[in-house]
Amino acid sequence: MNNLELRYLESLSKQYPTIAAASTEIINLQAILSLPKGTEHFITDIHGESEQFNHVLKNGSGSVRRKIDEEFGNTLSIKDKKSLATLIYYPKEKLDIMLRDEDESTIEDWYKITLHRLVQITKRVSSKYTRSKVRKALPKDFAYIIDELITEKAEIQDKEAYYNEIINTIIRIGRAPQFIVALSNLIQRLVIDHLHIVGDIFDRGSGPHIIMDTLRNYHSVDVQWGNHDIVWMGAASGHLACIANVIRVSAKYGNLDTLEEGYGINLIPLATFAMEVYKDTNCDAFSIKYNTEYDTKDLSLDMKMHKAITIIQFKLEGQLIMRRPEFEMNDRLLLEHINYENNTITIDGVEYHMKDTDFPTVNKERPYELTAEEEQVMERLSHAFLKCEKLKKHVKFLFSKGSLYKIYNSNLLYHGCMPMDENGDFKEVNVYGKMYRGKALYDILEYYARKGYYSNDDLQEKLKGQDIMWYIWTGPNSPVFGKDKMATFERYFVEEKESHKEVKNSYYSLLDNEEIINKILTEFELDIDKSHIVNGHVPVELKKGESPVKCGGKLLIIDGGFSKAYQEKTGIAGYTLVANSHGMRLVAHEPFESTESAIINESDIVSDSIILETTTMRQKIMDTDIGADLRESIRQLEVLLVAYKNGIIMEKM
Repeated sequence: MNNLELRYLESLSKQYPTIAAASTEIINLQAILSLPKGTEHFITDIHGESEQFNHVLKNGSGSVRRKIDEEFGNTLSIKDKKSLATLIYYPKEKLDIMLRDEDESTIEDWYKITLHRLVQITKRVSSKYTRSKVRKALPKDFAYIIDELITEKAEIQDKEAYYNEIINTIIRIGRAPQFIVALSNLIQRLVIDHLHIVGDIFDRGSGPHIIMDTLRNYHSVDVQWGNHDIVWMGAASGHLACIANVIRVSAKYGNLDTLEEGYGINLIPLATFAMEVYKDTNCDAFSIKYNTEYDTKDLSLDMKMHKAITIIQFKLEGQLIMRRPEFEMNDRLLLEHINYENNTITIDGVEYHMKDTDFPTVNKERPYELTAEEEQVMERLSHAFLKCEKLKKHVKFLFSKGSLYKIYNSNLLYHGCMPMDENGDFKEVNVYGKMYRGKALYDILEYYARKGYYSNDDLQEKLKGQDIMWYIWTGPNSPVFGKDKMATFERYFVEEKESHKEVKNSYYSLLDNEEIINKILTEFELDIDKSHIVNGHVPVELKKGESPVKCGGKLLIIDGGFSKAYQEKTGIAGYTLVANSHGMRLVAHEPFESTESAIINESDIVSDSIILETTTMRQKIMDTDIGADLRESIRQLEVLLVAYKNGIIMEKM
């Protein structure tokens, strides 16, 4: 035994100071290995749809209702099952309604029935976990009581009175509502053991800040960055081009309130500038895609702000593209190709008529130069983003819990694609003078993204990292974008649809090629016979017959249209991939009406399950990454036991 090993065992002995303590932990860990693996949920492309996202978490992608059906079968009516499910999803709100409508003479009976039912469901959802893990999840106020109720066997005669007395006392002392809330939240917590977010929390919908607050408080979660996430991360670092993109997209979808009210970012400098400089400017090309909650009295100003920030964005991006020739994006330098005399632009050698050339701040000789007023606006906006404490907390969470890809229980998770050429070879990409491909490309881009946010000692390196975050958002060889261009300019200004076309990376035409998928899995050192790729980013148009299941189930594209902006295209409202001890299933969700309707009308998201894979033997914790860690802990403890028994390390009695 060398000195390093000895020092490690000495350190471990402080935690397990005796043979008895080490032996007990070995027995405990060995037993845990035999438990069923926890349930993982994979969700992607949420795009700010906070109400639907929160409901999917609350109902466990339909798991809560399935547990109710399993527990009660035909002994409960469909109406009672719906009521019980809704109570579990929204206990506080549903209790308010029940207490208002229920007759006082029957409320005690309702409490008794409801509490017994909730205890039964809690027992069922907690059965696959150790008592220790369940105890850690228990709410502090009721931990002891819940532990007693879910571990006692009411059918044993001498315990039945004890069990019933607990319930009766809870009701008698007026704690039934609080206890119902506690049990409901515990059920929600236990139906999902671990949550994977496979990119794109931000943009389009109005509630990304609400989603981020939920995720920050979630018990177990990881995030694979999508391009809409990384541009917000870049904006939080103070990067001007990223800030302009974030504000433009928010303006386009009528979500400036998300910035102003959700994050407290002051947009008055932009509003004042737009009202003055764009007051007599045609803004028809900058319509707002607003929802029913949008206040249309702001429409004219928002269109002016939309146009003002878009022009600023094109200027800033032009500066960046010229600053980074290695990005190979000169085809996006479009302001210099406008012919203002005949209102046309030449793109890729083709001349197009422009819908709008009324650009009061564009200098025709130096089109990418900001005016003094634009510089002042961006300086103040940058300051607002940098000083926003809420955004800072959210972005730090994304860095701490997130990455460009994740390997978890033999599954490879990423948002966009593996950049490839038409032959299926990994593309080589120039990143600041060095060529990278495959996994190495992901790693170097993530390395620079982290420097772009955290590096404050070397401002040149910080700027490199910030520019990379913008490139990840929109670059032609970005793994999370995966198209030859982002045709933002063309969609605003050119009528001809052929100019809007964004050509997907060859990866997307090779998804059913097993040789290609195996090559990707091998690149990440995964077993090609039992691993999967879980992929977001590109909506699956189910109503056109597209399937989310590719390459015989080795690759799963789970973007089904969580965002309302995509639901007409996809025909559904998102997927959840569920991986549990029995296998994998894909859950397709119908559109969510509203939280209010879910509470009042007890309407749930109707979800259809597709069984993807069923294991012949139920998977256990020993088959997971956590199991590998536990086995290593057992090995180390067994070495400690030998050291104790041989007197190499003395017990601390």
